[in-house]
Amino acid sequence: MTGTVDITQQLGAARAGDAAALDALFPIVYDELKRLARSELARERAGHTLQPTALVHEAYLRLVVQQVEGWSGRAYFFSLAASMMRRILVNHARDRAAQKRGSGVAPVTLSQAEGLADGALDVVELHEALEELARLDVRQARVVELKFFGGLEIEEIAEVIGVSSATVRRDWTMARLWLGRELSA
Repeated sequence: MTGTVDITQQLGAARAGDAAALDALFPIVYDELKRLARSELARERAGHTLQPTALVHEAYLRLVVQQVEGWSGRAYFFSLAASMMRRILVNHARDRAAQKRGSGVAPVTLSQAEGLADGALDVVELHEALEELARLDVRQARVVELKFFGGLEIEEIAEVIGVSSATVRRDWTMARLWLGRELSA
């Protein structure tokens, strides 16, 4: 609980305009961000050129240049970090695909992707499917992003998006089914 309090206090100080709070925040959140980065990269193809440390630093740098007024707590901060990591990976994958068309990456369903350890997830295809889901149901897309990319628990997701845990569970189930159909097509 101390880590949560420290993060929340540092975020509050940063919102209040304390620039030193952002400097103090990085060491506090670094291990969790690194865990998120490892999780993201584990879903990627073998031999990925981005390393977890580089992904953490890039995501954090992009986060701190954004407005911090909306940073309301730990769960919200990590959901933003997960979104930022996802964007970085998608951009990286698109850049790589532009350099080398037809990389031979086989499509993977979302349920298969959950169990990948050495991964071959086509992050661009998943990103495009999530964008399509967001056009149909923004909340379900946000739940997938926070659960799958952010590693947040159901209760944390409920807190971030302001709905009940039961609603998050329903959205997660429906979104997985929809994405599974889209990614296997």
